[in-house]
Amino acid sequence: MANTPDYSWPPMEARKVIGQSPKRLDGPAKASGRARYSSDLNPKDLLFGVYLTCPHAHARVTSVDSSAAEKMQGVTAVHVVSPAGTEIQWQGTEVAAVAAVTEEIARDAVGAIKVVYEVLPHLVKEEDVAQAGARAKAAGEILKGDPAAAFEQAAVVSEGHYGIPVITHCCLEPHGQTIQWQGDSVWAWPSTQDVTHYAGQLGQNLKVPAANVKVKMDYIGGGFGSKFSPDSWGEVCARLSQKSGGRPVRLFLDRATEQRIAGNRPSAYADIKIGGGKDGTITAWESHSWATGGFTGGGSPPLPYILDDSNHPIPNKRLVHTAISTNTGPFRAWRAPNNQQAAYLTCSAVEDFAAKAGLDPLEVFKLNLQYAPKVRQDLYGYQFDKAAELSEWKKLWKPRGQSAGPVKRGLGLGFSAWGGGGHTSQCNVTLHADGSVQVDIGTQDLGTGTRTIITQVAAETLGLPMAAIKLTIGSNDLPPDNASGGSTTVGGVSASTRKAAVNALAKLFDAAAPALGATADQLEAANGQIRVKGSPSKSLTWTAACKKIGAAGKIAETGINDQRNPSRELISSGTGGVQVADVSVDIETGIVKINRYVAVQDCGLIINPRLAESQVYGAVIMGISTALFERRFMDAATGAMLNADMEFYKLAGIGDIGEIKVYMDIRPENDKRGVIGLGEPPAIAICAAVGNAVANAIGVRVPHIPMTPDHVLDALEGRNA
Repeated sequence: MANTPDYSWPPMEARKVIGQSPKRLDGPAKASGRARYSSDLNPKDLLFGVYLTCPHAHARVTSVDSSAAEKMQGVTAVHVVSPAGTEIQWQGTEVAAVAAVTEEIARDAVGAIKVVYEVLPHLVKEEDVAQAGARAKAAGEILKGDPAAAFEQAAVVSEGHYGIPVITHCCLEPHGQTIQWQGDSVWAWPSTQDVTHYAGQLGQNLKVPAANVKVKMDYIGGGFGSKFSPDSWGEVCARLSQKSGGRPVRLFLDRATEQRIAGNRPSAYADIKIGGGKDGTITAWESHSWATGGFTGGGSPPLPYILDDSNHPIPNKRLVHTAISTNTGPFRAWRAPNNQQAAYLTCSAVEDFAAKAGLDPLEVFKLNLQYAPKVRQDLYGYQFDKAAELSEWKKLWKPRGQSAGPVKRGLGLGFSAWGGGGHTSQCNVTLHADGSVQVDIGTQDLGTGTRTIITQVAAETLGLPMAAIKLTIGSNDLPPDNASGGSTTVGGVSASTRKAAVNALAKLFDAAAPALGATADQLEAANGQIRVKGSPSKSLTWTAACKKIGAAGKIAETGINDQRNPSRELISSGTGGVQVADVSVDIETGIVKINRYVAVQDCGLIINPRLAESQVYGAVIMGISTALFERRFMDAATGAMLNADMEFYKLAGIGDIGEIKVYMDIRPENDKRGVIGLGEPPAIAICAAVGNAVANAIGVRVPHIPMTPDHVLDALEGRNA
């Protein structure tokens, strides 16, 4: 075998497949309906699982009588999840589950279960921290410098109140799975972001060896951070199967239960005070923030967002945070956890400070990049300028409230940061003597194009067209890969695939070198050939070269990316983005419309520009939905979620989005950093940019997202301005 292979990416100008934009490999299957999601599966003798959930926000179960349900014809199993004595802390908590031969029978049986509750006091609203009482707990304070003195000396001081509410996960495919438990073996077809580790977690809950749990998932209808573990419904589904004699059971949450308990993005509210000079330099920051993510409270957002480099922070600051415990469904990771909240609070406060100083917020943001991490300052400066150019900032931006007529136009800024380093991943590449290529990796494609990316990397490395690569993913029988979360998948799988393919190719070079009268290190793979570098006429076709493989008949090699010791020549972390919202606001109706949205984003080396842009488009669409419509309505009296459905939990439609301009920052200085994940960073700044654009348009701050007509009109009337 040749010397240790060079795993680094080919130079930009030499790439044949990487950097191109083939369409998603799974696109035709999804568009035609041939793709089989876990919730679509219909194995032989399938049973249907249905939950009975608690209607109360806080209660103690005093008795559960399932006898009538157990006697119903067609019911195969009843499993009590919350027996007598269980204290329930949020509406929608699972109390019991039924498996039956039809979904209708299962729902009738659930209705026949009699549960008696002792209803207990509850708190479900956190917007007013003063009303939380003992449920509000101090959760940290940071003091640096002398904020009081700095505010006294500041030429400009602005103060504001800002809030971003709880929103729920809205995956198109709800949480759940189909499971069959026969004897010592469990087969699971879940909707999960972690195919590899699902078995270990489920097996531990069931007290079944992980090796006996077989997991398969071809497609998933969205996760966004909410589908890592088997959850309680994985265990319950398995026990229903076991009690039903080993028949498969499908148990997916209904939409109301999905909205109540399957995860949410925590809220964040803050009173923020900023002081600084007439030129816009910030010298003092003070914030009192509070949040909830459910019963466990809410973590502190990283304030001030981005403008807080440890080596050169804002010199005077005081941060106080309060966590509020509420009797509401629990939080889960939601596409850049805590970053949307921090971006909205920070960018809103900085824009208000710029308005108070009578300055262009673009210049104030750029001036205060001195407080951003030094390695990112020049990048952000470039991105602010590029976003301003694409949004026509100099032409369209005007100081607050100077737009004429009843429909006001405004522009607003937001920025973001994220890590995106690659996760631990293992890939096997097998070259067969007939020239066929098999790539195996136990990852999952969340709809981001992971299949396409892996295939591109393998094709680039082996000098083959993508059609020559056969890829298998989505099973825990394959080489292990970590969960898809934190924008870590693309870095992990691209590095492990590149290494495995380079390792396999090195062995093929060893086998083919004698026939070409060369040494292995003199060979290269290109255009479906193995050839001598600099002498393309001295070559073998790929198939002819593979025929030189020895008696084993194949070459099988592994590539590994270790998250603790990542492949630095292939991947890195740390991304940034700047976004501009251009909105129109009708001050008579309060309706906000998006005219144009500009997103400038870097993410290192981009394997497929089309897929990278698609990630940004999707993030912006998702963010506009949260900025304009989404919020969870809780009833203070009953503790119930009032909009646990898709009728009153509003999502954006295509007509609400406006024009989106995406600019991927693919400059050589970014490319040389290697692959960096992109799933989360472009989803961070939208609420901030839209909120700032609305303030610029109408002349007053609308303090709380979403920018709904009631919020806008309240601000215009001074009810909460």
